[in-house]
Amino acid sequence: MNIVIIKYNAGNIRSVNNALLRLGHSAEITADPEKITRADKVIFPGVGEASTTMKYLRETGLDNLIKELKQPVLGICLGMQLMCSHSEEGDATCLNIFDEQVRRFQLPQPNPGNLKVPQMGWNQIYDLKSDLFDASLEGQYVYFVHSYYVAMGHDTAATTDYVLPYSSALQKDNFFATQFHPEKSGKAGEKILSNFLNL
Repeated sequence: MNIVIIKYNAGNIRSVNNALLRLGHSAEITADPEKITRADKVIFPGVGEASTTMKYLRETGLDNLIKELKQPVLGICLGMQLMCSHSEEGDATCLNIFDEQVRRFQLPQPNPGNLKVPQMGWNQIYDLKSDLFDASLEGQYVYFVHSYYVAMGHDTAATTDYVLPYSSALQKDNFFATQFHPEKSGKAGEKILSNFLNL
């Protein structure tokens, strides 16, 4: 299987690659449009700031390339947010694969649960609705680090509660995305990556 991880100016690429290696798969880390287009599976990871990253994607032409991909594509964390239409982070116009807005968490006042932004750590996913998941993953804990969230919408594929119920995964056609980091989510994360590779 030919797996490509899109190389761009956002971190976390190595940990995704290491997770694939643990599953017995090797991936090519590249920004080459031809290699990305030819791949069987494409992973679009990301840790960083939305507006800066979108500027880079537009300058390199990766923005249009990603939108036109026909094979299964998995966006992770910032990758998921950039696949939405707009992010409050830097007032960024994004890829508009998912017609969803990315908003910053607003903590409740008072804050009885002593919640903090960013959400950092383990939380549950539930109400799973995608081929990325199977019944064994309902209610499992996965690892999050994020200050911005995607509200519930028609492309919601998993739900998580933090401040409010929000979309912790999205799916539309061949595009899949997780707000959490499957590569840092232990056995549950490995199962989700395996499900993606088996699509």
